[in-house]
Amino acid sequence: MITRTVSKNPRTTRGDLVNDLQRAGTKVTKATISNTLRRQGLKSCSARRVPLLKPVHVQARLKFAREHLDDPEQDWENVIWSDETKIELFGKNSTRHVWRRKNAELHPKNTIPTVKHGGGNIMLWGCFSAKGPGRLIRVKERMNGAMYREILSDNLLPSARALKMKRGWVFQHDNDPKHTTRETKEWLRKKPFKVLEWPSQSPDLNPIENVWRELKVRVAQRQPQHITALEEICMEEWDKIPATSLHNPSSAGSGTDYCSQTPEEMRAEQAIPLARHSALEKWEFRSRVGERERASAMRSERETPNGHRGNCSSDQNSGALVQRYWGIRQPAAEQWSSISLLQGTDSSSSRSSLLPSSPTT
Repeated sequence: MITRTVSKNPRTTRGDLVNDLQRAGTKVTKATISNTLRRQGLKSCSARRVPLLKPVHVQARLKFAREHLDDPEQDWENVIWSDETKIELFGKNSTRHVWRRKNAELHPKNTIPTVKHGGGNIMLWGCFSAKGPGRLIRVKERMNGAMYREILSDNLLPSARALKMKRGWVFQHDNDPKHTTRETKEWLRKKPFKVLEWPSQSPDLNPIENVWRELKVRVAQRQPQHITALEEICMEEWDKIPATSLHNPSSAGSGTDYCSQTPEEMRAEQAIPLARHSALEKWEFRSRVGERERASAMRSERETPNGHRGNCSSDQNSGALVQRYWGIRQPAAEQWSSISLLQGTDSSSSRSSLLPSSPTT
């Protein structure tokens, strides 16, 4: 009953379960409930914040996935990804846990000073590709279309030259109103690069979100005490992000042809939401984490809706994807709206390689 109830409603609390069982004539403690759920592989986690998707957004994302389903990895390596982000001086990425003795919670070493509104913040614009980070600048004024074009003019093309982007490289930005003004579109049309058509409400598909996360964690570890130091540390840490962390930047590519770009160590439940996002009918997975013997990798080959064939392999011991089945059925909009999509990854894991992580579905 406990597992079934939690599976139907993940927001059920242990107190709710205790009360339900008492009404059914069974007396249990919260600790017993926790142990029972833990044995079933369930643990209490913070719910991830994900984009609110309307049917029009769902259809745009599905169209994007299908159009890029068979794009080779080399194509994604020729993309410059960009975005803006806000970093607070005393943000939520600061240290949260300390080792302390009983009744020492208010000792200065064991506390985190807080101020209203994060003590100030700075807005940044940055870009990167699989070859490394591009330029990062501080946006000191409220951005409008004219300022955005100036930022691109001063920083995008120099970044492309520094990164030695190949001819025909592609620029990605989202559909922020400042990015899509008539003047900006006309400015971009005259430039010697292509612009990636991007579905709205899709920050989870942009791998730069994971770069921002890594930057914010790095900055928090330096503990800047004023805005000037915050800006300086941001620039220093941005330049320190290794190119190896950016080598596989294609979260978008992962959403369209996830099998070919999923690291073998990625857990299967992390792949499922993007598999659904890619309009795949079924992904079969197995998890054998903890087994002593090492199972051999399995390999399968299936045909895509457009007639191409692709295979994928994975390691059962890692709990990663084992087989892929392509489906041409399009999920209903209400099904899509219930899928938990992705917003970033734990930057402490060197294995993430900027592929977004996901809660278990």
